[in-house]
Amino acid sequence: MSTPSALFVCVQNAGRSQMAAGFLRALSGGAVEVRSAGSLPADQINPVAVDAMLEVGIDIRAERPKVLTTDAVQASDVVITMGCGDVCPVFPGKRYEDWALADPAGQGIEAVRPIRDEIRGRVVALLADLGVEPVGR
Repeated sequence: MSTPSALFVCVQNAGRSQMAAGFLRALSGGAVEVRSAGSLPADQINPVAVDAMLEVGIDIRAERPKVLTTDAVQASDVVITMGCGDVCPVFPGKRYEDWALADPAGQGIEAVRPIRDEIRGRVVALLADLGVEPVGR
């Protein structure tokens, strides 16, 4: 069986999609190919999202916002949008999910923690759907 792949997409690729990608990388132990992108990528990752992830032992400081490409969508088995579903290209045979999550942009750490925790729960459910046993954390 080939390695499943997931693409997380939000507008800026600076908060929600980066946290989701960080959780999926960590919890899949490399069993899932992980991508993230934004329809209008920011210049840098939201520093509060970075801090929130560091609190749970996941370091996303080296990540950079990336632009959403047709190739990234085509190369992914599952495409998960977070508030930007209309701009994501749709291809037959791909699985699409839209996760309605609050936007952490401009929020303090107290507001970002529950968003982070909700993302973690959804990533754990995604792993179960993909037949991948979560590791660690």
